[in-house]
This record gives sequence, C-alpha cells and structure tokens, in this order.
Amino acid sequence: MAVDDRPTDPRAADKAVVDDDDTPDQPSKFEQLREKYPWLDHVVRAGARYTDRHGDHYAAAITYFSVLALVPLLMIAFAAAGFALRAQPELLDQLRVGITTAVPGALGETLNDIIQKSIDQAGAVGVLGLIGALYSGIGWMSNLREALSEQWAQPPEAPNVVKKLLFDLLALLGLGLALVVSFAVTAVGTGLGRFLLDLVGLGDQRWALFLLGVAGVVLGLVANWLVFLWVIARLPRQPVAIGSALRAAVLGAVGFEVLKQIMTIYLRTVTNSPAGAAFGSIIGLLIFVFFISRFILFVTAWAATSKENEQEEPADVPAPAIIWSEVVVKSGPTPAAAVGLVGAGVLTGLLGLRALSGKRR
Repeated sequence: MAVDDRPTDPRAADKAVVDDDDTPDQPSKFEQLREKYPWLDHVVRAGARYTDRHGDHYAAAITYFSVLALVPLLMIAFAAAGFALRAQPELLDQLRVGITTAVPGALGETLNDIIQKSIDQAGAVGVLGLIGALYSGIGWMSNLREALSEQWAQPPEAPNVVKKLLFDLLALLGLGLALVVSFAVTAVGTGLGRFLLDLVGLGDQRWALFLLGVAGVVLGLVANWLVFLWVIARLPRQPVAIGSALRAAVLGAVGFEVLKQIMTIYLRTVTNSPAGAAFGSIIGLLIFVFFISRFILFVTAWAATSKENEQEEPADVPAPAIIWSEVVVKSGPTPAAAVGLVGAGVLTGLLGLRALSGKRR
C-alpha cells in the first residue's frame, strides 16, 4: 500500500475551508424574478414604502374625514333644494301633492311641514353646512397632504398654524378646481362629440356611437390623469419630481377606472338583500373611499420609489462610547492573604502548645 508522504501545504487547506465558507447564498426564486423584471421590483419597493410609511393608518384617517364631510355637504344640498323650491312654487305644489298622495293622513302632513320648515330655514342650514364643509374639508386636506408627504419620505415640519391652514385651504380649492376641470373635459367632450355626429348626420350610426363611447372613455382617463397628477405632484408639502408623477398619474387613472367598475359590481350585488338595501350603500361608500385612499397612497409610493427619486437613507450614527472608571473596594482580605493568616494562626498555636508543655515538665 503506497502512502503519499509528500508534505501538505496547510495554507491550501485553510484556503479551501475559507472558499467553502465564503460561498455566497444563491438568490431565491422571487429575488431572481425581481432582477429579471424591473417592474416587479418597482412594485415590491413601492409596497414596502407604503407599509413602512403607515399607508393604511393614513388611509383610515382620510376615510374618516371623507365620511365626516358628507353631513355638511348634504346640508348644503338640502339648502340648495330649498332655494330651488322657493323659487318655483309650482314644483313645490307638485311635491306636496305627491307626498299627500303617497303618504295620506297625518304622516303626509308632517312630511309637508318638515319640507316647509326646511325651505324657510334654507339660509341657516346652508350657512351651517358651509362652515361644517370648510372645517371638515380642511381637516381632510391636511390629512391627505400629510399622508402624501410621508410616502415621499419628506421630513415632518411644524409650520405656523395660520400658514398651514391657509395653504391647506388653497390646496383644497386647487383640488376642487382640478375636479371641475376634469369633469368639464369629460362632459364637454362627450356632448360636443354627440353634437358633431348629429350635425354630420351620423347620430344614429352604431359605429359612430361606438367610436364616441371610446372617445368618452379616453377623455375620462385624461380627466383622471389630470386629477392624479395634481394630487401626486402638487399636494405634498415639499416640491417633488414631476417626471415620476406623470407616469404614476397614468397608473392612477387606469386603476381608478378599474376600482370604479369593481365597486359598481359590488354595490349591485350587495343591495339585492334587504339588509344590503338599507346599509349596503353606506358600507359600500366606506369601502370605496378607503380603497381609493389606499390606492392614491400606493401610487404616490410607486412614484417616490422610482429610480430617479430613490435616495439612500442616512445610516444612524451610533452614540459615543462612554468609559466608566470602575473602582472595586473589598472589605475583607484576599484569598491568598486569608490562607496565610490561617496558616500563621495554626503555627502560632502549635508553638504555644509546645512551650506550655515544656514548662509543665
């Protein structure tokens, strides 16, 4: 049996062990997919930003103030209806006759009295509604701006209260103007298209109506894009990059249309039952506002995590080291000293006994 007695190099063995230990772990399947598909990596990073920046909590706050704003808005609507009925006595008489016919007896008279009182107090109801809408609207806008700024990872500031209220009010008016413009683009575009079709004699052609419907959908997407662009790029408390906001607004416009269709199917399904007919619309409104709020914040996080906007967060600086001088004070002797003392005591005792025994002799 041949034995290899050649000297081995211990450094080679150490190198082999080090190579085995330093072998990097293989990336998981999901990590490979993220490297292969940049859009998937972007979605994952946006989801992480949304979660880390408390997106659900802010969405819940926005939903609360949205529902709170419905009460003063309804008061304004009732006041407007009261002014309209006061200006048209014929319509008011038709409403009273219809109530008396549908609900005869004392209940019909009670409903007519309530309507009359609402008309008489339309001014007071409208003023209270405007004040409530202003308060809840500013609160809603303040929470929305804070949520958007958080998704952009903007450092929190403590501005002057009056200045903050003024800017939030201006932002609320700007968003209202953006909504009006978006609705006007959709309405005017669709109405103008129908007028042009009738003008050229194509108002009864199916293909022309189909193309008009497609144009209406496109105009609706453009209107949604304008609103989302305003929300993502102009509502945060600090300026943001407009390029990523343009792309994120496209995602928001398409996703908003999809959410509207889903909620339409949901409400149609829920309201079929008696309980759903009573409470389905309220629950549906809450769910719709909550999901829209979450979607807006996620789209903002998607814009904030674009490559041109990503910035490495500064690492936390460790606290300075504190060196304490430790002084240990012991009340007793050390173990070696204790052994020496015991030995000296035993030796002294033995000597004493020996001397005592010698004297007795």
